[in-house]
Parts: sequence; C-alpha cells; structure tokens
Amino acid sequence: MKPIILTIHFIVTLTLIGLILMQNSKGGLGSAFGGGEWYRTKRGAEKIIFMATIIATVIFLGTSIASLL
Repeated sequence: MKPIILTIHFIVTLTLIGLILMQNSKGGLGSAFGGGEWYRTKRGAEKIIFMATIIATVIFLGTSIASLL
C-alpha cells in the first residue's frame, strides 16, 4: 500500500508544481501590503487553475499524512 501512496504523492507533487507555475504572477502578497490598486475576481482558466491548485494541495496534504502512518 505504501508504494501506491508514494506514487500518488509524487504525481500530485509534480502536478502542484506545474499548477503553481501556471498561475498569474501579478498580485500575490504584494497586493496585501498596498501594491494592489483594486480587487480583481478570477475568471475562466485562471479560476480553474486556482481551484485545481487548492484540490492538489489538499490531496498532497492527505498523501503526506498517509505516508506517515
């Protein structure tokens, strides 16, 4: 069972790296400290990538905890 979890973990890791690199580099923490001029909602592909990143992060967390057990 452990090799299956580690394989899933590795695939999710690569997917998470790709999703993070595909995200828009504008915004982020810079806007939290006064860099942003207005609030902009995510639309289209940007929203899909954002949601996929959240899902991949939750799966990554789950496989990380499962590999400890």
